[in-house]
Formats: sequence, structure tokens, C-alpha cells
Amino acid sequence: MEQELPQDPGKQPLRELIESGAYEALAERLPEEHVQDIAHALEDFEPNMVLEVFGMLPGEERPEVFSYLDPPQQYQILSAADDELGIPLLRGLSADDRTSLLEDLKPEQLQEILRLLSPAEVRHAMEQLGYPEQSAGRLMNTEFVTVRPNWSLARALDHIRRQGEKGDGVNTLYVTDHRGRLQGTISLKRLVLEKPDKEVQSLISGPPVSIDAGESRNEAARAIQHYDITALPVVDSHGVLLGAVTVDDVMDVVEEEATEDFHKLGGVGVVGLSLRDARPSLLYRKRVGWLVLLVFMNIFGGAGIAYFEATIEAVIALVFFLPLIVDSGGNAGSQSATLMVRALAIGDVMARDWLRLWGKELGVAIALGLTMGVAVYGLGLWRGGAEVATVVSLSMVLVVAFGSMIGMVLPLLLNRFGFDPATASAPLITSIADICGILIYFSIATALLTIPAV
Repeated sequence: MEQELPQDPGKQPLRELIESGAYEALAERLPEEHVQDIAHALEDFEPNMVLEVFGMLPGEERPEVFSYLDPPQQYQILSAADDELGIPLLRGLSADDRTSLLEDLKPEQLQEILRLLSPAEVRHAMEQLGYPEQSAGRLMNTEFVTVRPNWSLARALDHIRRQGEKGDGVNTLYVTDHRGRLQGTISLKRLVLEKPDKEVQSLISGPPVSIDAGESRNEAARAIQHYDITALPVVDSHGVLLGAVTVDDVMDVVEEEATEDFHKLGGVGVVGLSLRDARPSLLYRKRVGWLVLLVFMNIFGGAGIAYFEATIEAVIALVFFLPLIVDSGGNAGSQSATLMVRALAIGDVMARDWLRLWGKELGVAIALGLTMGVAVYGLGLWRGGAEVATVVSLSMVLVVAFGSMIGMVLPLLLNRFGFDPATASAPLITSIADICGILIYFSIATALLTIPAV
């Protein structure tokens, strides 16, 4: 039997080297790796193991790797580290990353971490935590470089060379007056390419794009997408520049919001952790509420079937089509709700568009229902004859149309009254459509079929 050769440590994944304790090979590999890849390899490891790896990294790389870890793991590492290592790690985080770490801590945990910061840093951190939880103020980075409109480009470039490390990248430069009010933005590329004796204000084109610190993170994401910019200035009510939201921050927001919407659409409460990290008890709590509520809602469906018991007994063939009819309505409603929730989330439609959207969806829903009604007519002929086929096809048209309208209208109503439209979850829409589908189906059957006398 051929003996398997040991894998070359130079080709082994970092995670395998860490797990196997091959620290000598790991120390040789780390200088060749990107900080993002090192952070990814360290996910889920115990703090002591992470600190062991940090000891092999150059001092300036440790905060960079640390910044790419998730906040819960960051807290565990800081708790396990001594001050000599913990202080540089925490102070090396950008203001927005530091806020992400601090905002979810309990009061005693927050006090434990804040002692690692200087009084000025603590004051600044508490100011940023004072903004609303989902606001641009919480998300912004407050380390940036500004230039004055009356400076020459040569003076501005010299200022940037001295202050460049202060910002979260200097590709976008902020022009402010002597009171710190935003006057405009210019790109570093234009600053470098233009003649040095020009004034900064000559490069400003158009009014500045900015967002108030109290505005939502979603609005910041939409502005960055709409204006196709990499950084969005954040100002106070007087127009004073407070910080900037960058495109990488927005990518995290978009991912988080999309994940929350998926959870809500599936009838799951917002978990707030990755599925890998969430405890079974947390997953149970987030899912059981909707399931119990829907059990009681579906009692109405059972009551509807019981009400039409005489019709069912007279024409047993109707039972064959019951799952087909009600599931089609629920499926159509789920499709419509998914489209509407996503359109509302990205700002593609507004509540005031409801009438135009209602008309469009009604037309589409009827077309879908007619198509599905024609498809099941032949099946109805085979199972129950012309009368049953007519009932089934007509019910299909009405149930699909009704389910689609519920799926569209419910998210709009929730949005109109200030609720998250994603709360109109697929299970909720399906249950409502199922109950109404049963009533529609058997009402049509009772009205159209010749029911033999008992």
C-alpha cells in the first residue's frame, strides 16, 4: 500500500497550521499572507490561540488583523490580553470599527474595555455611541483630512503628506471653511494632476453631497449608490463636517440589512449572529414565536373546511384539488411579497406608489391565475368532470390573484405605518392566502356545483 506523503507546510491552509500547532511553519507563512486572510483563518479560535498567533506578527500588523475579526471575538481577545497587547489593538481600530465593538457590550464589559483608552478617546467614543443606533453617526469614521478652499494645491498636498495617516484613505478630500463647515469634496487625483498654483476651490464642482449624522444608515447607503461615490461626508445641523461613511462600511450595512430581511421573510426573528455561532437555544427562541402564531392562524383554515363539510361530502373529488389551490395562492403571495419588500428596502418604490403598483400587480396576478387555471382545467375534467373543472380553474384564477394582492399590499401597509415591511414574512402571507383560498374555493364549489340532496 502506497504511503501518503505529508503535505508541504507551504501549501497547507493557515487554519490547518494553527490547528495542528505547526508554529514554526506558521511563522514562516504569516509574512506572505494578507491581513484579511490571516483574520479569516483565526475565526472561531479561542482567544489564547489567537494571541499566540498575534505574537508572531509584527506590531503594526496586529491591529490590522484585529480589525477584521467580528466584535464578539474582539471582545474575548481584549479580555484575555494583557494591557501591553490590548491597548495597541483597541487604539489601532478606526473610530467606526471601535464603535461597532463597543455598541453591543454590556455596561460592565464596556467599562472593562474603555479603561484601555485615553480620556480623550473615551470621550470621543461615548459621543459617537450617543448617536441613534442605526444612524450614519454610528457608522461614520471621524478620522479625516480637510483642506481650505483658499489654499493653493501645493499647500494642500503638503498638508496631506503630513496628515495623510490620519484619514481612512485620502482618495476623497473634504474642503471646509474656518468653522469646519463642509464646502465641497475633491479627488486626490485631480489635486495631483492640476497646476500647483491653483486654488483648492477651483476644483470644487457642484454643491457638496452629505448626510446628517442622525439619518439612517440605509439612507447613507442609498446616497453612496445614487451619487456613485466612495465616501459620504456626515455633517451636523449646521453643516459642520463630523466624519465620513465609506463604501466598505456601506457594504457591511447592505449585507447586514439583506440578512435581516431574509430572516424576517422566513418568519425568523433577527438572529444577529452567524448561523455557525448562534446557540441552539437562540435559534429556538427566534423561530418558535412565528410557528406557534401560525398554528393558531391555521385553525381558521380548518374551521373553513369544517364549514363546507356538506359540499366536500357531496363531491369528494374537491379534496384532491385543495392542496393545489391553496398552495398556489400562497406561492403567488410569497413571490409578490418578496418583490415588494426588496423594492421598498432599496428605495425603488415608495408608499405613495401604491395605486399604480396595485393596478400593475392586479393585471399580472390575473394573467398568472388564468395561465394556471387553464393548466389545471384538464386535470379537473379527468378527476371530476366539466363542473369540477370549471370550479377548479375559476378558483385558481381568484386565489392566485388574491394571494398576489395580499403579498403586495401587506408590505406597503406595514411600511406606511412605520413598521419594517419585511415583517410581512412568507409564512404569514402563505397562511393568510391559505385561509382565504379555502374559503374562496369551497364557496365557488358550493355555488356552482349541483349538490345532491341528502
